[in-house]
Amino acid sequence: MANKIPNRQVICETLLELAKEDRDIMVLASDSRGSAAMAPFANAYPEQFVEVGIAEQNIVGISAGLAHSGKKPFVTSPACFLSMRSIEQIKVDVAYSATNVKLVGISGGVSYGALGMSHHSVQDLAVTRAIPGLAVLLPADRHETKRMTEALVAYEGGAYIRIGRNPVEDVYESDDYEFVIGKAVKLRDGKDITIIAAGETVRVALDAAAELEQAGVSCRVINMHTIKPLDEQAIIDAARETGRIITVEEHSIHGGLGAAVAEVVVQQAPVPMRIVGIPDEPAIAGKTSEVFEHYGISAAHLKQLALELTGA
Repeated sequence: MANKIPNRQVICETLLELAKEDRDIMVLASDSRGSAAMAPFANAYPEQFVEVGIAEQNIVGISAGLAHSGKKPFVTSPACFLSMRSIEQIKVDVAYSATNVKLVGISGGVSYGALGMSHHSVQDLAVTRAIPGLAVLLPADRHETKRMTEALVAYEGGAYIRIGRNPVEDVYESDDYEFVIGKAVKLRDGKDITIIAAGETVRVALDAAAELEQAGVSCRVINMHTIKPLDEQAIIDAARETGRIITVEEHSIHGGLGAAVAEVVVQQAPVPMRIVGIPDEPAIAGKTSEVFEHYGISAAHLKQLALELTGA
């Protein structure tokens, strides 16, 4: 389904609507109101917007202070900088101090494709999910972004949310569904194999499952929108009921979604499994679609991998 709205715009629109009734909602930017699509919020609620400038460590500390004062801060900053430059502040000021801060990493993954490794954010899930007390989430499309933002406003605690830069094809037909932090969504059932995805790779997984159906393979697709807390039961059920698992992510193959799933599989329901993502190298520079294709984050590659695993 066509979509021309990036997820960052949806976050702004949702917070704009919720801030009408909740004056504790605040947005902070690190010279990023434009790239975060937060200019409308800054214009509508200037007293609920803080421009910190290019100072990622400071923006996290300031947001923690606001949270201690009863505010509900949403930090919007490029994922590559937010998750790396300020990781100590995230660990101590947000997680260890148990502050109600939502850290929105914009233009995550390989969204800044042409700018290369300095601007790619493919280690952020590995780092943030290792921090105690910090939820880690990735919305799949604009509809899920809306429901996730609503849930995060109501959620008490720290969270890291990674979104991409450009519009992504719809996964859901509308936002009329129940979203629960920590509860995976089975988008398609199947009995031969399961593909588990998160964020922008969910659409890729669905396309692969459709192609597999034509090849006579029944493929389950799980949207693991919350990397932490992880829906372990959905993984165990998939392993026991389909016998094989593939994970696909816009992240390093080390420490991200695949690693989180593998930790559950190896300890509770061992089955053949493959992890698809960015290998242990600086990702190539290029458009997101080009980077995805280069590393096999594609429906065609997932289909081939599934056929090999199932012996079909």
